[in-house]
Amino acid sequence: MLSGWRYRLVSGVGAAALAVGSVSVANHPVAQRLAVVVPVFNRLPSTTLSNGDLSLAIATTLFVVLAALVPLFKPRPRRVLDTIVLVERRVFLAAVALAAIGYFDYTYRLPRTTLVLVTLTMGLLLPVWFVAIRRSPQIDPERTVVVGDDPSTIQEVTRETDVPVVGYVAPSMLTNPRRPAPVTDGGSAADGGQAPNVACLGGLSRLDEILIRYDADAALLAFAHPGRGEFFGTLDTCFDVGVPAMVHDQHADAVLTTGVERDEFVTIDLEPWDLQERLLKRLFDICFAAVALLVLAPLLLVIAIAIKLDSPGPVLYSQERTAEFGDTFTVYKFRSMIPDAEADTGAVLSAEDDGGIDPRVTRVGRVLRATHLDEIPQLWSILVGDMSVVGPRPERPELDEDIQQSVHTWQQRWFVRPGLTGLAQINDVASTEPAEKLRYDVAYIRNQSFWFDLRILLRQLWMVAEDAVGFLR
Repeated sequence: MLSGWRYRLVSGVGAAALAVGSVSVANHPVAQRLAVVVPVFNRLPSTTLSNGDLSLAIATTLFVVLAALVPLFKPRPRRVLDTIVLVERRVFLAAVALAAIGYFDYTYRLPRTTLVLVTLTMGLLLPVWFVAIRRSPQIDPERTVVVGDDPSTIQEVTRETDVPVVGYVAPSMLTNPRRPAPVTDGGSAADGGQAPNVACLGGLSRLDEILIRYDADAALLAFAHPGRGEFFGTLDTCFDVGVPAMVHDQHADAVLTTGVERDEFVTIDLEPWDLQERLLKRLFDICFAAVALLVLAPLLLVIAIAIKLDSPGPVLYSQERTAEFGDTFTVYKFRSMIPDAEADTGAVLSAEDDGGIDPRVTRVGRVLRATHLDEIPQLWSILVGDMSVVGPRPERPELDEDIQQSVHTWQQRWFVRPGLTGLAQINDVASTEPAEKLRYDVAYIRNQSFWFDLRILLRQLWMVAEDAVGFLR
């Protein structure tokens, strides 16, 4: 069964050959004459390209088709029906893109008859190709790599699984033979502690290379405590490489799972949303943020002047927030509090989040908070891709750590990009109710769609309007 770079190479070369062949066959005069005989296509002109025009059309088609098929070049196990549906959706996306290119720039166009024939041909041949080379999820993994940060946990995972283990990947402190590796009982592998009984393949910094080099079918995670840094960094690498990640069932609460189990391990749902939905969501984010920033530009200037006149200090303030896979990013908001408001208290929730009065909030700040205008600069975070319009509201890393002490499943919300608003927000769930907030966030992740996002956004805009009217009254 193909895996790793072999699958990427074979799938890419095969798709490219079928795309080029489809254009060549569709452009042939015989294919053109046969096509216009069909009643549905008899109104289309019979047009053939030659020389430079044909080469340009082939190059354009090849680029668009390969770009549309990118998610299929990752060696992920897929069922036959799932593969067919995914390929057909990508072929349709490529056809729409080719039609749009031809509409806006006649130089790169495919004649209508050729475009129809190419779409039909690829719609028939590409699903067959990807089904033939796919990795079936029913086939047991043959080559797995254990990834962890604790020798005892690595050894335990290796012992409990019946899947063949090639070796383990760990931080440099465990892979360097000159440095004793600490274990959970306070000892070290060098002084009698439990050392992994499989070969060390390298450090975590080279995980992507190792997974590809050893054609890993899966990664078994063996972290003593699933946390923000190396644990979620490993998930991010597995997602990029296209290798399924599995975790021991005792740590399943810390991640989103697919429900697929093997022995005492469950498969992590690294991509809860279809790529086509992700692309549509990202396109909507860009359009919404760009239009909103343009329309609100005059208001931004008025707010900035009001803040400067009301109190000394900067117009904007920045905070670190938790992003996808536990990473962090910088978010900007209009300053609504006095400068250095947390100098004495550290990172704490505002009393206003629980319906109280926060003395640190300025006069202009109260207006901004009541009308949600302090959130406008976050549109920039949406535009650059750090946030989405709709998604789990990002928390500060310090508060995330505190919440995890009481809500052990809090990390489940880190598997998608955070949002400006979300299902929890439109249901008036405050940050002081993390367990309830998580329940809404996970429900959103499992039910996300473009129309669901639109409904949440419209509801949020209505609530903002109601708050603004209520404040003015």
